[in-house]
Amino acid sequence: MSTIELNDIDVNYRQRGSGPPVVLLHGLAEDHRSWEAVEVHLDEFAVYTLDLRGHGRTTPGEGAGTLSQLSDDLTAFLDTVTGPAAVVGYSLGGTIGLKAATAPGTLIGHLVVAATSSVVGMAAAEFFEGRIAQLEAHDWHGFAAGLRDDTAKQVVTETDIDALASRRMDAVGDGRGYINAARAMIGIRSEPLNPLLARIEVPVDVIGASSDVFCPRRASDIIVDNVGDCRYHEVAGAGHLLSIDQPDAYGKLVARLLHDRGTT
Repeated sequence: MSTIELNDIDVNYRQRGSGPPVVLLHGLAEDHRSWEAVEVHLDEFAVYTLDLRGHGRTTPGEGAGTLSQLSDDLTAFLDTVTGPAAVVGYSLGGTIGLKAATAPGTLIGHLVVAATSSVVGMAAAEFFEGRIAQLEAHDWHGFAAGLRDDTAKQVVTETDIDALASRRMDAVGDGRGYINAARAMIGIRSEPLNPLLARIEVPVDVIGASSDVFCPRRASDIIVDNVGDCRYHEVAGAGHLLSIDQPDAYGKLVARLLHDRGTT
Protein backbone atom coordinates (compact mmCIF):
# COMPACT_ATOMS: atom_id res chain seq x y z
CA MET A 1 0.00 0.00 0.00
CA SER A 2 1.03 3.60 -0.64
CA THR A 3 -0.13 6.95 0.68
CA ILE A 4 -0.11 10.31 -1.06
CA GLU A 5 -1.28 13.71 0.13
CA LEU A 6 -3.85 15.17 -2.26
CA ASN A 7 -6.01 18.21 -1.60
CA ASP A 8 -6.66 18.03 2.17
CA ILE A 9 -6.48 14.24 2.57
CA ASP A 10 -3.97 11.40 2.69
CA VAL A 11 -5.08 8.91 0.06
CA ASN A 12 -4.41 5.23 0.67
CA TYR A 13 -4.00 3.27 -2.55
CA ARG A 14 -2.48 0.14 -4.05
CA GLN A 15 -0.93 -0.34 -7.47
CA ARG A 16 -0.61 -3.78 -9.05
CA GLY A 17 0.75 -4.93 -12.38
CA SER A 18 2.01 -3.00 -15.36
CA GLY A 19 0.51 -1.75 -18.57
CA PRO A 20 -2.11 0.88 -19.39
CA PRO A 21 -3.38 2.52 -16.18
CA VAL A 22 -6.82 1.75 -14.76
CA VAL A 23 -8.24 3.34 -11.60
CA LEU A 24 -10.95 1.46 -9.68
CA LEU A 25 -13.36 3.42 -7.46
CA HIS A 26 -15.38 1.57 -4.84
CA GLY A 27 -18.88 2.21 -3.52
CA LEU A 28 -20.29 3.60 -0.29
CA ALA A 29 -19.27 1.68 2.85
CA GLU A 30 -16.47 -0.08 0.97
CA ASP A 31 -12.74 0.33 0.38
CA HIS A 32 -10.10 -0.86 -2.08
CA ARG A 33 -10.53 -4.48 -0.95
CA SER A 34 -13.92 -4.68 -2.64
CA TRP A 35 -12.16 -4.97 -6.02
CA GLU A 36 -10.05 -8.03 -5.20
CA ALA A 37 -12.22 -10.48 -7.16
CA VAL A 38 -12.28 -8.16 -10.19
CA GLU A 39 -8.57 -7.29 -10.16
CA VAL A 40 -7.54 -10.88 -10.92
CA HIS A 41 -9.01 -10.43 -14.41
CA LEU A 42 -7.05 -7.25 -15.14
CA ASP A 43 -3.51 -8.59 -15.22
CA GLU A 44 -2.65 -6.76 -18.45
CA PHE A 45 -3.13 -3.36 -16.82
CA ALA A 46 -1.53 -1.24 -14.15
CA VAL A 47 -4.41 -1.30 -11.69
CA TYR A 48 -4.84 1.36 -9.02
CA THR A 49 -7.34 0.73 -6.24
CA LEU A 50 -7.81 3.49 -3.71
CA ASP A 51 -9.84 4.28 -0.61
CA LEU A 52 -12.17 7.21 -1.18
CA ARG A 53 -12.21 10.18 1.19
CA GLY A 54 -12.92 8.97 4.75
CA HIS A 55 -13.20 5.31 3.73
CA GLY A 56 -10.72 2.60 4.64
CA ARG A 57 -7.40 4.22 5.51
CA THR A 58 -7.88 7.47 3.58
CA THR A 59 -8.35 10.42 5.90
CA PRO A 60 -11.65 12.35 5.78
CA GLY A 61 -10.21 15.86 5.66
CA GLU A 62 -12.76 18.65 5.72
CA GLY A 63 -15.71 16.99 4.05
CA ALA A 64 -17.89 19.35 2.01
CA GLY A 65 -20.58 16.75 1.40
CA THR A 66 -20.53 17.40 -2.35
CA LEU A 67 -19.95 15.31 -5.43
CA SER A 68 -17.71 18.08 -6.74
CA GLN A 69 -15.27 17.57 -3.88
CA LEU A 70 -15.14 13.81 -4.43
CA SER A 71 -14.68 14.40 -8.15
CA ASP A 72 -11.83 16.80 -7.40
CA ASP A 73 -10.19 14.08 -5.31
CA LEU A 74 -10.27 11.74 -8.31
CA THR A 75 -8.94 14.43 -10.64
CA ALA A 76 -6.06 15.12 -8.26
CA PHE A 77 -5.21 11.41 -8.15
CA LEU A 78 -5.16 11.15 -11.94
CA ASP A 79 -3.13 14.35 -12.27
CA THR A 80 -0.57 13.36 -9.64
CA VAL A 81 -0.33 9.56 -9.73
CA THR A 82 -1.48 7.97 -13.00
CA GLY A 83 -1.83 10.57 -15.70
CA PRO A 84 -4.50 9.84 -18.34
CA ALA A 85 -6.25 6.59 -17.41
CA ALA A 86 -9.39 4.53 -17.66
CA VAL A 87 -11.66 4.76 -14.63
CA VAL A 88 -13.99 2.00 -13.46
CA GLY A 89 -16.46 3.17 -10.83
CA TYR A 90 -18.95 1.12 -8.89
CA SER A 91 -22.11 2.77 -7.46
CA LEU A 92 -20.82 5.86 -5.58
CA GLY A 93 -17.53 5.47 -7.47
CA GLY A 94 -19.37 5.48 -10.78
CA THR A 95 -21.22 8.67 -9.90
CA ILE A 96 -17.90 10.29 -9.00
CA GLY A 97 -16.48 9.14 -12.34
CA LEU A 98 -19.40 10.63 -14.25
CA LYS A 99 -18.97 13.97 -12.53
CA ALA A 100 -15.21 14.02 -13.21
CA ALA A 101 -15.75 13.07 -16.86
CA THR A 102 -17.93 16.15 -17.44
CA ALA A 103 -14.97 18.48 -16.76
CA PRO A 104 -13.17 19.99 -19.77
CA GLY A 105 -9.78 18.38 -20.31
CA THR A 106 -10.55 15.41 -18.08
CA LEU A 107 -7.76 12.84 -17.78
CA ILE A 108 -10.32 10.03 -17.95
CA GLY A 109 -9.81 8.31 -21.29
CA HIS A 110 -12.51 5.67 -20.90
CA LEU A 111 -15.15 5.43 -18.17
CA VAL A 112 -16.89 2.26 -17.02
CA VAL A 113 -19.66 2.69 -14.46
CA ALA A 114 -21.42 -0.19 -12.72
CA ALA A 115 -24.65 -0.10 -10.67
CA THR A 116 -24.53 3.69 -10.95
CA SER A 117 -27.11 6.46 -10.78
CA SER A 118 -26.92 10.05 -12.03
CA VAL A 119 -29.87 11.14 -9.89
CA VAL A 120 -31.48 9.84 -6.68
CA GLY A 121 -35.15 9.79 -5.77
CA MET A 122 -36.91 10.73 -2.57
CA ALA A 123 -36.73 7.23 -1.10
CA ALA A 124 -32.97 7.01 -1.63
CA ALA A 125 -32.43 10.48 -0.17
CA GLU A 126 -34.45 9.53 2.91
CA PHE A 127 -32.44 6.32 3.22
CA PHE A 128 -29.17 8.27 3.25
CA GLU A 129 -30.58 10.79 5.71
CA GLY A 130 -31.51 7.96 8.07
CA ARG A 131 -28.03 6.43 7.99
CA ILE A 132 -26.44 9.85 8.51
CA ALA A 133 -28.66 10.48 11.52
CA GLN A 134 -27.57 7.19 13.10
CA LEU A 135 -23.89 8.00 12.68
CA GLU A 136 -24.25 11.55 13.95
CA ALA A 137 -26.05 10.21 17.02
CA HIS A 138 -23.27 7.63 17.49
CA ASP A 139 -25.89 4.89 17.22
CA TRP A 140 -23.36 2.30 16.08
CA HIS A 141 -25.58 -0.63 16.97
CA GLY A 142 -28.43 0.71 14.85
CA PHE A 143 -26.14 1.64 11.98
CA ALA A 144 -24.45 -1.79 11.99
CA ALA A 145 -27.81 -3.55 12.02
CA GLY A 146 -29.04 -1.36 9.17
CA LEU A 147 -25.88 -1.91 7.14
CA ARG A 148 -26.26 -5.64 7.55
CA ASP A 149 -29.85 -5.49 6.32
CA ASP A 150 -28.82 -3.27 3.41
CA THR A 151 -26.04 -5.69 2.49
CA ALA A 152 -28.40 -8.67 2.53
CA LYS A 153 -30.70 -6.87 0.07
CA GLN A 154 -27.82 -6.18 -2.30
CA VAL A 155 -26.95 -9.82 -3.01
CA VAL A 156 -28.99 -12.60 -4.59
CA THR A 157 -26.58 -15.52 -4.20
CA GLU A 158 -25.71 -17.45 -1.05
CA THR A 159 -23.17 -15.33 0.84
CA ASP A 160 -21.79 -14.98 4.36
CA ILE A 161 -23.69 -11.76 5.07
CA ASP A 162 -22.21 -11.31 8.54
CA ALA A 163 -18.63 -11.45 7.25
CA LEU A 164 -19.43 -9.14 4.35
CA ALA A 165 -21.21 -6.62 6.58
CA SER A 166 -18.31 -6.73 9.04
CA ARG A 167 -15.84 -5.87 6.27
CA ARG A 168 -18.04 -2.99 5.19
CA MET A 169 -18.27 -1.70 8.75
CA ASP A 170 -14.48 -1.73 8.89
CA ALA A 171 -14.37 0.37 5.72
CA VAL A 172 -16.77 2.90 7.28
CA GLY A 173 -14.27 3.62 10.08
CA ASP A 174 -15.38 6.54 12.22
CA GLY A 175 -18.27 7.30 9.85
CA ARG A 176 -17.14 10.71 8.61
CA GLY A 177 -16.43 9.48 5.10
CA TYR A 178 -19.80 7.73 4.92
CA ILE A 179 -21.61 10.87 6.08
CA ASN A 180 -19.73 12.99 3.57
CA ALA A 181 -20.40 10.67 0.63
CA ALA A 182 -24.04 10.11 1.59
CA ARG A 183 -24.57 13.87 1.65
CA ALA A 184 -22.98 14.09 -1.78
CA MET A 185 -25.45 11.52 -3.08
CA ILE A 186 -28.37 13.37 -1.49
CA GLY A 187 -27.16 16.43 -3.39
CA ILE A 188 -27.87 14.85 -6.77
CA ARG A 189 -31.55 14.72 -5.89
CA SER A 190 -31.86 18.50 -6.13
CA GLU A 191 -29.03 18.86 -8.66
CA PRO A 192 -28.92 15.69 -10.77
CA LEU A 193 -26.04 14.98 -13.10
CA ASN A 194 -28.42 14.35 -16.00
CA PRO A 195 -28.11 17.82 -17.61
CA LEU A 196 -24.31 17.55 -17.47
CA LEU A 197 -23.97 14.11 -19.07
CA ALA A 198 -24.03 15.51 -22.61
CA ARG A 199 -20.71 17.22 -21.83
CA ILE A 200 -18.93 13.86 -21.54
CA GLU A 201 -16.75 13.38 -24.59
CA VAL A 202 -15.00 10.13 -23.63
CA PRO A 203 -16.43 6.67 -24.29
CA VAL A 204 -18.60 5.33 -21.47
CA ASP A 205 -19.74 1.79 -20.76
CA VAL A 206 -22.56 1.19 -18.30
CA ILE A 207 -22.86 -2.13 -16.45
CA GLY A 208 -26.12 -3.10 -14.81
CA ALA A 209 -27.08 -6.12 -12.72
CA SER A 210 -30.16 -8.13 -13.62
CA SER A 211 -31.53 -8.19 -10.05
CA ASP A 212 -30.38 -4.82 -8.72
CA VAL A 213 -33.19 -3.27 -6.67
CA PHE A 214 -31.00 -0.36 -5.51
CA CYS A 215 -30.03 0.76 -9.02
CA PRO A 216 -32.56 -0.59 -11.52
CA ARG A 217 -32.30 -0.59 -15.32
CA ARG A 218 -33.94 2.83 -15.56
CA ALA A 219 -30.91 4.40 -13.85
CA SER A 220 -28.61 2.94 -16.50
CA ASP A 221 -30.93 4.00 -19.32
CA ILE A 222 -30.77 7.64 -18.19
CA ILE A 223 -26.98 7.60 -18.49
CA VAL A 224 -26.99 5.78 -21.84
CA ASP A 225 -29.59 8.16 -23.28
CA ASN A 226 -27.67 11.29 -22.25
CA VAL A 227 -24.02 10.40 -22.98
CA GLY A 228 -23.00 10.60 -26.62
CA ASP A 229 -20.75 7.53 -26.86
CA CYS A 230 -22.26 5.05 -24.42
CA ARG A 231 -23.15 1.34 -24.35
CA TYR A 232 -25.10 -0.80 -21.89
CA HIS A 233 -24.11 -4.26 -20.64
CA GLU A 234 -25.79 -6.49 -18.06
CA VAL A 235 -24.52 -9.12 -15.63
CA ALA A 236 -27.06 -11.88 -15.09
CA GLY A 237 -27.72 -13.40 -11.68
CA ALA A 238 -26.43 -10.42 -9.72
CA GLY A 239 -27.81 -7.88 -7.31
CA HIS A 240 -26.29 -4.50 -6.51
CA LEU A 241 -23.08 -6.07 -5.17
CA LEU A 242 -21.93 -7.54 -8.48
CA SER A 243 -18.46 -8.37 -7.18
CA ILE A 244 -20.03 -10.67 -4.58
CA ASP A 245 -22.73 -12.32 -6.68
CA GLN A 246 -20.90 -12.76 -9.99
CA PRO A 247 -17.23 -11.82 -9.53
CA ASP A 248 -15.90 -13.73 -12.53
CA ALA A 249 -18.55 -12.62 -15.00
CA TYR A 250 -18.21 -9.05 -13.77
CA GLY A 251 -14.41 -9.08 -13.85
CA LYS A 252 -14.25 -10.63 -17.30
CA LEU A 253 -16.72 -8.06 -18.63
CA VAL A 254 -14.69 -5.16 -17.22
CA ALA A 255 -11.53 -6.62 -18.77
CA ARG A 256 -13.21 -6.99 -22.16
CA LEU A 257 -14.54 -3.45 -22.12
CA LEU A 258 -11.12 -2.07 -21.24
CA HIS A 259 -9.59 -4.06 -24.10
CA ASP A 260 -12.31 -2.91 -26.53
CA ARG A 261 -12.04 0.79 -25.83
CA GLY A 262 -8.56 1.16 -24.36
CA THR A 263 -7.69 3.26 -21.34
CA THR A 264 -6.58 6.62 -22.74
